Amino acid sequence: MREVWAVARKDLRIEWRSKVVASQVLPFAVIVLVLFGLALDADRSTLRSFTPGLFWVTVLFVAILTIQRSVSIETASSAFEALRLSGAAGWKIFAGKALAVAAQLLAIEAVMLLGVVVLYRSSFEDPVLVVTAALAATVAIATAGSLYGVLAVGMGVRDTILPMLLLPILAPVLVAATRAFDDGLSTAAVNGWAWCSLLACFALLYAIIGGVAYAVVLEDA
Repeated sequence: MREVWAVARKDLRIEWRSKVVASQVLPFAVIVLVLFGLALDADRSTLRSFTPGLFWVTVLFVAILTIQRSVSIETASSAFEALRLSGAAGWKIFAGKALAVAAQLLAIEAVMLLGVVVLYRSSFEDPVLVVTAALAATVAIATAGSLYGVLAVGMGVRDTILPMLLLPILAPVLVAATRAFDDGLSTAAVNGWAWCSLLACFALLYAIIGGVAYAVVLEDA
């Protein structure tokens, strides 16, 4: 686990020093939430009912930016070559990159949840379900994004192709996360824990596939 944490700590330290997530990605997420509110004419009942979907669409936008940033810091100085030569197993590099992305997304999501409470007047009927669903969905997004991010590098057009690669993969995750939040925020009568279980399955599946495939994809990056 030392090697996994070393990779994650490297990415997190770079972000802490550059402040890109805090100064660019986080304000972008808040602006998107505000724009959604303006587009719906600040109708409180409509905003509350659409909060889960609006929240996770915003997370999708933020995740793409965060994943692109995670990849760009490796390609800027040919760091992928150094990772290959480090001797660390591919799954350890993958786990470290995914852990760093997940940590950044969770921090942004925490601020966004505060934002939907203030802007949309939403309330948490089941906070445990909301937190659990957010954790499972974030792990699924981070693991899928970390794998497809390095895959896009190998294709040589990461800035344009990455969203198109990620959207089909993340669509079921966003649907399940939205439905779980529907129950957690009491905006629809659904079994949120069943959807949360599905999110956990997605997270586990993407983590296993990523851990197995990352070393092969990294060699072609």
